Amino acid sequence: MAQDSWPSPAHNDRAVTDAEYEQMAARDSDDGIYGIPTDPAVVTAAAGLNINVRAGVTATVRGHAWTSGATTVTLPIAANGSGQTRLDRVVLRLDRATWTVRAVVKQGTPGSGAPSLTRASGPGGVWEVHLATATVAPGALTPTVARGEVYVGSRIRPAHSTRLNPTPELGEMVWTTDTRELRVWDGSAWTTTHSDSGPIVVNGWPNQGWTVQTDSVLHVRNGVAYLRLGSFVRMGATLPGSTVSRLPVLIPAEYRHPDRDQYLTCYVAGGDVGRITIRSAGSEDAGQVWLTQKPDIALGRTVLTSGTSWVVG
Repeated sequence: MAQDSWPSPAHNDRAVTDAEYEQMAARDSDDGIYGIPTDPAVVTAAAGLNINVRAGVTATVRGHAWTSGATTVTLPIAANGSGQTRLDRVVLRLDRATWTVRAVVKQGTPGSGAPSLTRASGPGGVWEVHLATATVAPGALTPTVARGEVYVGSRIRPAHSTRLNPTPELGEMVWTTDTRELRVWDGSAWTTTHSDSGPIVVNGWPNQGWTVQTDSVLHVRNGVAYLRLGSFVRMGATLPGSTVSRLPVLIPAEYRHPDRDQYLTCYVAGGDVGRITIRSAGSEDAGQVWLTQKPDIALGRTVLTSGTSWVVG
């Protein structure tokens, strides 16, 4: 077949077929809904065995525009007479037999997961975009709907961290509005390329033996946790040098090193030094901070600490 291009006077007198239009437009706009994750759900459960598609929604599928219209669209859900729960998928479907996009319910099989999206490359067949999952329990009178909209972005999608695109393209990027992270799909996993937690005060686990003199502050940026431990004053009886003691600090679960403890040197007012251990996520004392090596510490003595950093995840 000779080379060709369109639209062009040399190609069918500038006339373009639906299939040729799809080839031009499919990558000019993301598949998905026009909006952001904080918008109301597109699909919700309705009375009886039905689901509602919210009015006033617009989307694109392979470059083809779709709207739900000025009034709510109600779609029926099949009854589940089996003894197992069924998962149906609500999708936007481009049907190349008619070149129309419609919201439809794709019925699942009881006891199995939601049916897979159909992605026929064309020029025939259908192309589907996920909107929601409807759970239909045995004998249920109404479904339970879990939203899962994919949004059109300005070349970077806005997304919720728990509702990422289930069929991403290599190099696709998203900004997660809830966790404030920039992520890229590397072909097998979502990798965080930018994140910034802001300062997090991690004082925790009130310990009657210690009082916080200076806050401990954690700041996580681009996958690295930076910790500045505070200072602590001994408030209880003298702490023997041979006794370990937990300090009033707790590292949040999502920011702990997965399998390696962290060690810091501390200064005990009066001219002594000690050692501090920060427990990893794999430890029985995950996230806890312990004064593990030190001299006797009497009432009123201050422990001054330093900072450290580690890779998160």
